[in-house]
Amino acid sequence: MTRGFDLARALILAPEGRDAQLAAALLSEIGQESTICDDIPSFAARLDENTAFGLLTEETVRHADLSVLAAAIEAQPSWSALPFIVLTRHGGGPERNPEAARLSEILGNVTFLERPFHATTFVSVARGARRGRDRQFEARAAVERLHRSEETLRTALKAGRLGAWEFHPATQELMSSPTLRAIFGRSEMAPFGFGDFIDSLHPGDKAHVIETIEGATREGTDYEVEFRVIWPDGSLRWVAALARIERGPEGEVRLVGVTTDVTARKQVEAIHREQTEELERRVAQRTAELESAHARVLEEIRQRERTEGQLLQSQKMEAIGQLTGGVAHDFNNLLMAVMGNLDLLSRHVAEDARATRLIDGAIQGAQRGAALTQRLLAFARRQELSVEPRDLAELVRGSEELLRRSVGDLVELRFDLPQGLPRAQVDGNQFDLALLNLAVNARDAMTGGGSLDVALALCDVAEASDLAPGSYLRLSVTDTGSGMDAATLEQATHPFFSTKELGKGTGLGLSMIHGLAQQLGGALRLSSAPGQGTRAELWLPTATVGTRAEAARAAEAAPASGERRGALRILFVDDDALIAMSTVDLLEDLGHQVIEASSGPEALKVIESAEPIDLLITDFSMPRMNGGELARAARKLRPALPILLATGYAELPEGEALELPRLAKPYMQRQLAEGIARLGL
Repeated sequence: MTRGFDLARALILAPEGRDAQLAAALLSEIGQESTICDDIPSFAARLDENTAFGLLTEETVRHADLSVLAAAIEAQPSWSALPFIVLTRHGGGPERNPEAARLSEILGNVTFLERPFHATTFVSVARGARRGRDRQFEARAAVERLHRSEETLRTALKAGRLGAWEFHPATQELMSSPTLRAIFGRSEMAPFGFGDFIDSLHPGDKAHVIETIEGATREGTDYEVEFRVIWPDGSLRWVAALARIERGPEGEVRLVGVTTDVTARKQVEAIHREQTEELERRVAQRTAELESAHARVLEEIRQRERTEGQLLQSQKMEAIGQLTGGVAHDFNNLLMAVMGNLDLLSRHVAEDARATRLIDGAIQGAQRGAALTQRLLAFARRQELSVEPRDLAELVRGSEELLRRSVGDLVELRFDLPQGLPRAQVDGNQFDLALLNLAVNARDAMTGGGSLDVALALCDVAEASDLAPGSYLRLSVTDTGSGMDAATLEQATHPFFSTKELGKGTGLGLSMIHGLAQQLGGALRLSSAPGQGTRAELWLPTATVGTRAEAARAAEAAPASGERRGALRILFVDDDALIAMSTVDLLEDLGHQVIEASSGPEALKVIESAEPIDLLITDFSMPRMNGGELARAARKLRPALPILLATGYAELPEGEALELPRLAKPYMQRQLAEGIARLGL
């Protein structure tokens, strides 16, 4: 969020139900302050140019008198197009929601969000509205700076008694300032065109002035001339004109310059030459100020264009992340069916060595696919952050093949991974992404090739360090690339800062790694110099021995055929027929009886019946009624019913579903049995 706009608050008008409180809670989670309004007049009264965006429910405004709200919107300044989010049950299309057209006309910049919606969808729409509003704030600031620059220029010209003008040779159009008209003996409001200018020239200077203008236009040279003018009262004055050629976007030529009265200088030129030279220096100084102001405005425009380009690239990456997450989730479901069926098949051909070997190979391939989907889900930020003690050397070795493919043949990749290092508290997938990001950054800095060293070391941090005292594992990624100067190095971890050309980076990679390191209690340190390469160090605290995560791994290593209760009657719910068939077979192979349902409503009918059920296993991501909603409804009907929620990624909304035991997809029969066992069944 842009500095200076952080205090902007969202206004919420949703007096019915708990919509207002839920919206405020979701906005608070992303750092957006909000204010809940009781009615339309109080909502309209709070609207001002510092409002971030407005959130309304359609039922609140459907039949209400919105004149006071329309007046408040109309009173907004010209730069403001205040975003509104309308929560509706009928969408924003006129075919489904005729009221949408009226609201769009009144509210203007409006987004319709159809209910029910996912919390992440609401957060995405809210962030989009805030980003749009921040761009309006930036435009306001740019306009204010431009106005201040123009006012400074007008003050400077007035102080220097310089008449500013602009002449278009193609149309013979002359635009002049009040000071210029005064120099030619006209009043401030009197018309003064190019014809008036020619008529005011002394007959002895007219041809020279016209020739000078035509020569400057033809040759593209600066225009500078001194000549005499005759005022309307007949008096004679000397003026000096100075201009330069500028070309518009279509190549059209114009002369932009200033003119000053030099009569006094001409009258005393013979005896006061020094005073004349001083005046010329002052004119040159004022001209330089004009050029400087013009250059500042151009630089501000270029900076804004660069920022807009970076924002567009960030939005592209966000869309790619959403697409990647969806594809990975669907791929998870396919792997689920493959792995489950292979697992069962391996038990029925145990005596056939060749078939067993082929099945094991297929399972290993599917497991690699599952690992790939976890990486894709981590990229899409849809994977639950799982921090546990991990062997960093093992993680680095596991990523070696991917790193080599990513950096290419021109880069020599070397590893220094000592044996016997303690584990570190880290999320394995996030660590893999951070390592890949550092390696790709290093590759991009070595356009002609080079060497890339990846090393691990155990370090002790003292009391005086910026880190908490203790033991840390240091991952260092060192390249022989172009390096960075001190100014670039200082900004390297800032969001959206990038030294890559447009379209080849979002400027978010190092900032995400920096945030991950801080979350884990570590740090990201960078060192570099131009021509000396760059060294990136990721410091992560070591894990304590005997953690619960290690105990969990030991439990997973135990045989799946441990103590188990007798056959259960299980209600299994999944809208995917392949997953349902595979999982039902796995459960029946474990000796359980299975009732199958393909949707939440179908499962509720079974729960409402007198059918005995020992356990409910449900997928989360289903149409019409997701697993969380089914779980809440089931608990109302059978409060003591154990529930196991199967999901491919952490997409659960707030509420009771967050507390349910989870079964991570894709799973095999062993994980399924262990998930049931953890429920004490």
